[in-house]
Amino acid sequence: MASQDAPTRDLLHLDNQVCFALYSANLALTRAYRGLLADLGLTYPQYLVMLVLWQQDGQTVSAIGEKLFLDSATLTPLLKRLQAAGLVSRTRATQDERQVVIALTEAGTALRSRAKAVPEGLMCAMDCTPDTLLKLKAELETLRDNLGRNT
Repeated sequence: MASQDAPTRDLLHLDNQVCFALYSANLALTRAYRGLLADLGLTYPQYLVMLVLWQQDGQTVSAIGEKLFLDSATLTPLLKRLQAAGLVSRTRATQDERQVVIALTEAGTALRSRAKAVPEGLMCAMDCTPDTLLKLKAELETLRDNLGRNT
């Protein structure tokens, strides 16, 4: 008969997996964003692209991909959907036609003011203090960077 605290010692117990804690938190986070982004007509990955462009407009697909840790095969269909929605334009770079530059349209720029409610809504859903969230963000970035270096 196993003791009650056996799962805490079992490295293969689901509750002891950091990966599962991150995975399940990501699922909950995506659900929260889905509700917040519905009025904007954006998916979470599209929202990330828009954040990148609201920070600096007119970036190449590869520059956006680097910031979001996405390859062009994943990013291109997403950008095409944003273009079809009238939020961005896609044009070939004049210096290097292999590069595609993504720029906000007027509608994409205007969407920014409506999106300002999203971070506040998410903070309410997370029910954490700003300090706690900043510490968590820093720890997750360190984890991501360590994994990037060691894999």
